[in-house]
Formats: sequence, C-alpha cells, structure tokens
Amino acid sequence: MHNMNQSNDPLHGIKLETIITYLVERYGWGNLGERINIRCFTHDPSIKSSLQFLRKNDWARDKVEYLYLRANKLPLPPTQAETKQAAKKPTAKPKPKVANNKVTQTAAKQPVKSDKPSPDGKVNKHIWGS
Repeated sequence: MHNMNQSNDPLHGIKLETIITYLVERYGWGNLGERINIRCFTHDPSIKSSLQFLRKNDWARDKVEYLYLRANKLPLPPTQAETKQAAKKPTAKPKPKVANNKVTQTAAKQPVKSDKPSPDGKVNKHIWGS
C-alpha cells in the first residue's frame, strides 16, 4: 500500500549535499558563483562550507533549491508575488445606499474648522455666525 502522507514537494527526500554536488558537477564553482552570487560559491568554495552557509541562511538555500529545480525541469515553487496574491482576499467595497433612484450620503460632511481669519476678517465664522 502506498503512503497517504507523501509530500508533493519535488525536493522531498533529496539531501542538500546531493543538490550542491549536482549543481557543482553541472555548472562548476565559477559558473555557479555567477548564477548565485554568494561568497561560499565565489571565494574558496567547498561542499562543506556551502552546506554550513546554506543551512544557516534560508534565503540562500531557497536560491540553490530553485536553481536545482530549474536545472532538472521540476515544478517550481510559487513566487513571492503569487504567494502574497493567494493570501489576499478580495475585499468588498461598501455600496452607497440608494433611495428613490438617488444616491444618499452615508455621512454628512462637516465644515472645515480653522482658526485662521476668513477673507472677510472674521475668525470662527462657522461657529459664531456672521
């Protein structure tokens, strides 16, 4: 019987060391460092130093895993934009109330209050009147 809890992750069961070894064999350290500009690939590269760095830095590991998936033509994870888009739910805008085929205001407009004199020289005309 097959496992019902099997992951849909194309990287499931693949060790990080296997991924790095594959990429180094396919591209070489120089080309790999050009594709993913991280110090562990460009300055005195080794599998061991790369493993240490990638295990501590998820952003770099994501780049390496993405390159591995592309190189093997495996399904790619959703981009950050797609992930954010899926997380957002469309919000419904409130519709204006309609009575007798006329749109009514939901809130009355308040006069703008200012302590500056109006053009006719009266302060707080809106409070005291003319």
